[in-house]
Amino acid sequence: MNPSVLPLLVGGPLLLAGSLFVIPQRRHAHAAIMLLTVAASMVGGIWLVLSTAEGQVLAHGVGGWPFGIAIPFAADMFTALMLTVTGLLTLTCAWFALASGRAESRFFAPLVLVLVAGVNGALLTADLFNLFVFIEVMLLPSYGLFVLAAPGRAPLRRIAGARLYVTINLLTSTVFLIGVGFIYGTAGTVNIGELAGLAASDDLIAIATAVCLFALGIKAAVVPVHGWLARAYPSTSPAVTALFSGLHTKVAIFAIYRIYAVIFDGDHRFLWVGVLVFCATMAIGVLGAVGETTSRSILAFHMVSQIGYILLGVALFTELGLVAGIFYLLHHMIVKASLFLSTGAVEVRYGAGTLGRLSGVAKREPFIAAAFFIGALSLAGLPPFSGFVAKLSLILAAQDAGQIIAVVVMIVVSLITLLSMLKIWSGMFWGTPGRESEGSAPPEAVATRVRPRIGVALAAPAVVLAVGTLFLGVGAEILLALAQTAAEGLLDPSAYVRAVVGS
Repeated sequence: MNPSVLPLLVGGPLLLAGSLFVIPQRRHAHAAIMLLTVAASMVGGIWLVLSTAEGQVLAHGVGGWPFGIAIPFAADMFTALMLTVTGLLTLTCAWFALASGRAESRFFAPLVLVLVAGVNGALLTADLFNLFVFIEVMLLPSYGLFVLAAPGRAPLRRIAGARLYVTINLLTSTVFLIGVGFIYGTAGTVNIGELAGLAASDDLIAIATAVCLFALGIKAAVVPVHGWLARAYPSTSPAVTALFSGLHTKVAIFAIYRIYAVIFDGDHRFLWVGVLVFCATMAIGVLGAVGETTSRSILAFHMVSQIGYILLGVALFTELGLVAGIFYLLHHMIVKASLFLSTGAVEVRYGAGTLGRLSGVAKREPFIAAAFFIGALSLAGLPPFSGFVAKLSLILAAQDAGQIIAVVVMIVVSLITLLSMLKIWSGMFWGTPGRESEGSAPPEAVATRVRPRIGVALAAPAVVLAVGTLFLGVGAEILLALAQTAAEGLLDPSAYVRAVVGS
């Protein structure tokens, strides 16, 4: 693949987003352009996976400007895998939004395309300041998507959640920019390639970079700065919740992996802090789900818990740990979106997301129930699903690194996760169709019981992602091999550094 194509993954969606405003009332044209553009972005990610299969790094200075002036874009296996999976998730979530009738606004498609451009740019850039810029490009349309609804139908709860979401992200972006400014003032550059290894030898750069990592930790919802996610995410629409679960926190996690591997050069002096914080994230996240009564709130707290698992891979910073962490990251993006979309389909068609207000969905909607069941068992880490491979790999990596406490925490949290998934299953999918639990269902839930079953178009996204997690479990060796290539690039970032500096 020609490296000069990399900017198209950012510029293409941006240009098409602008063009959609020229045809503001053509809803079908908007949907077609949006889906085709996102699909093209995913194909570009797959192409990059094939192009970096031997450990190659593709780099390009945007606009052909000399080094130091051009925006550096670089893609290795880690970047390529993230581009592929984020493209898949955006495609399925956008499809779900269209099928559920929640994409009626003429602003929906342009906002999604700007979001895609921001995500792709954040994954590709090799410059800390432009990482800040692309994160902002990613966040700006997110604010609109968060509150977007049919005219006059945005609930106050959604607006309150958006206010919290905006406040937290403005704060963290400011902190991140302060850290970038400190780095530039100390090192004279914000190019990740030029900063390689400096934090391991210069304490001032280490402190400045730690400020950036702290800001990214808030965006990733790491304990103790995690409470905003469980309050904000459940308040938006199911499609947007699923989309954000696979993009926003995961881009922050990707940046944490990249920055620690390249700028800190995997400095082992600070890894014990990560192990403690990420084990606490696992435990506190899963315990937060215990008292929740809605499916999306439970799943949101489990997002926090699973983020602890993912980041434990970089805290171990061994080849086995990084392979497990990258595999876990990709698996979790797919599984969590599948769970949000399956429960979201029930919420859209039956009008109830509170556990106990609706029963017997499994008998009426077997495909959606099967999608949730597969995702739930995978999230809990049971075979033969991808979650089993991810958790087993991470447990073996922690054991190999001598982190026995982390092993115990992971096993206990997995058991509590399974109980939480059974709580959703028994409170929504199990039982006799139409039978009420104690108390009456809300009027909208009763009314929607006579509606048709969940259609194929609405069920397809959750089912496709559930099949994907089953495939990742049965054929895990394929993704593990790709994750190993990505991990090798993080353990020895010299090829990445040469490509970036030479771009």
